Amino acid sequence: MAGGSFAPAGVAKDRAEQYEGKVTAYVIIACIVAAVGGSIFGYDIGISGGVTSMNSFLKKFFPSVYAKKMHSHENNYCKFNDQGLAAFTSSLYLAGLVATLFASPVTQTYGRRVSIVCGGISFLVGAALNAAAVDFPMLLFGRIMLGVGIGFGNQAIPLYLSEMAPTHLRGGLNIMFQLATTLGIFSANMINYGTSKLDQWGWRLSLGLAAAPALLMTFGGILLPETPNSLIEQGSKEKGRKVLERIRGTQHVDAEFEDMIDASELANSIKHPFRNILEKRNRPQLVMAICMPMFQILTGINSILFYAPVLFQSMGFEGNASLYSSALTGAVLALSTLVSIATVDRLGRRVLLIGGGIQMIICQVIVGIILGFKFGNDQELSEGYSIVVVVVICLFVAAFGWSWGPLGWTVPSEIFPLDTRSAGQSITVAVNLFFTFIIAQCFLSLLCGLKFGLFMFFAGWITVMTIFVYVFLPETKGVPIEEMMLMWQSHWFWKKIISENLEEEESYVRQRDSLELTQHAH
Repeated sequence: MAGGSFAPAGVAKDRAEQYEGKVTAYVIIACIVAAVGGSIFGYDIGISGGVTSMNSFLKKFFPSVYAKKMHSHENNYCKFNDQGLAAFTSSLYLAGLVATLFASPVTQTYGRRVSIVCGGISFLVGAALNAAAVDFPMLLFGRIMLGVGIGFGNQAIPLYLSEMAPTHLRGGLNIMFQLATTLGIFSANMINYGTSKLDQWGWRLSLGLAAAPALLMTFGGILLPETPNSLIEQGSKEKGRKVLERIRGTQHVDAEFEDMIDASELANSIKHPFRNILEKRNRPQLVMAICMPMFQILTGINSILFYAPVLFQSMGFEGNASLYSSALTGAVLALSTLVSIATVDRLGRRVLLIGGGIQMIICQVIVGIILGFKFGNDQELSEGYSIVVVVVICLFVAAFGWSWGPLGWTVPSEIFPLDTRSAGQSITVAVNLFFTFIIAQCFLSLLCGLKFGLFMFFAGWITVMTIFVYVFLPETKGVPIEEMMLMWQSHWFWKKIISENLEEEESYVRQRDSLELTQHAH
């Protein structure tokens, strides 16, 4: 930094008001095609719960669970408690966790599209193995390949959407990923409802149809343009500018292009992004990359979506009724995500996160109270209370769908500077999949041990995360992606941590320049 001048890491020049451009059909189509990759994640969440409640699947791979299920006087909360069954669901998320760490350097070095294509191909292989599975090891290996696909896809797609979208619509377009996820869940629930009627091979059809969204993701990745941010980071500045002009619909993109150049120069000077992300100046982003996905899972949503058919069967719903109820929750989730797309860039992220949190707390407490007083070890809920539970669970799912569901992905994907963006997204995905794995592996045991208290457990966590957002998360609505550092520097809490770091770096720069002047004098 010649002449002793100092600039904080990230883009420090406020050029946001100079950004030009409009919403083009090109950027909308690119975002929709990319977001389809989110459907593989959703399809798997939806399909797993349905398949694990099918008798033909349980008889083939989990005969002990099938035997327990057939005992009508079995403890309601414990009839599906089996670590092998939990491993079937959770192995995918452990594989995804490992895969996303490998996906980070691929995404940064070769671009977002390459990771999307890698994810699609891995998921295709996993779908084929699961549909053809003849024993548990083959089934498990297929799940691991699906996990690799999800690890790559979830790492690259939110980054792609955040970088392609214009600033004023970034929230809505980024939520396309969550919308695709919810549509994947709904599609899976409807497919399970149909295939449950096919006695011996319905589960094979359910698992094999995962190839459909994987094909869309693979061909979408091949046909999509690379993001201008990624092209510039790879040294293709002219190509990056042409893509930027095309997606913004104007040649007047100098301000945004300069921000990308500045961010790229800084990014290319960083050799170890994972080490760099631990520096004090990146502390707020790191905290959000860990806390947002962790809190998203600790809402308890995945336990409801994974095991909705199992949960409803435990409450006394018949087989088809339980699948129908879980299809209903899938539809509610998809529709509520549209609410988020319509309001996130108008109301902002904080309003939706806090409002959704309050609604989810109320719903979890109501379900916990009903199950606590009206649902014992060997009794069924009355029809009236069963309907109330389903309605309240739908209200819970709706609140998640317009708040923590989409924004748990959107916020972390938009807050990192380019030099740590890929590494930051990997941490977000890894934390998400780690807690998904923990909840998937432990949920059936927690349900058996805590019983109705499990819903109070999740309500407690939602209270914590709602307070966290109120205190620590600044509003990112309307802030250009390459100027996020300015937002952290103005936040009441984070500016103290960042300013300490800036003072240390400024002191270092002054000492270095003083030393250089002394050496020149001699």
